[in-house]
Amino acid sequence: MFGIPGKQAVTMTPKAAEQIVQLMNSGGHAGLRIGVKKGGCAGMEYTMDYVDEADPNDEVVEQDGARVMIAPMAQMFLFGTEIDYEVSLLESGFKFRNPNVVDACGCGESIKFDDTLAAQR
Repeated sequence: MFGIPGKQAVTMTPKAAEQIVQLMNSGGHAGLRIGVKKGGCAGMEYTMDYVDEADPNDEVVEQDGARVMIAPMAQMFLFGTEIDYEVSLLESGFKFRNPNVVDACGCGESIKFDDTLAAQR
């Protein structure tokens, strides 16, 4: 929908792809759907849900056996994002490196996009 021919909407690091494949295999899911929703102290939050069947309007990204579906309303916000999976002493989880984010809260759970991008929605 908002793609550039020959360029995937999002990319995954090898660690993220490996973790997504493990999640897909453990539950027999077709992949993970990522999106954004209103919430958090900065205004928006990322969402991730298991998917058993892709929606025809989803942008489907496949890399190293991992499959991510991007919800239609989130495609413009997520274009160019790199998904990583990080493990530290205190926590582990997916991290989004999104060039469209202009601000984030201190904990990194909530994000803000440029107002002109949000207005296009």
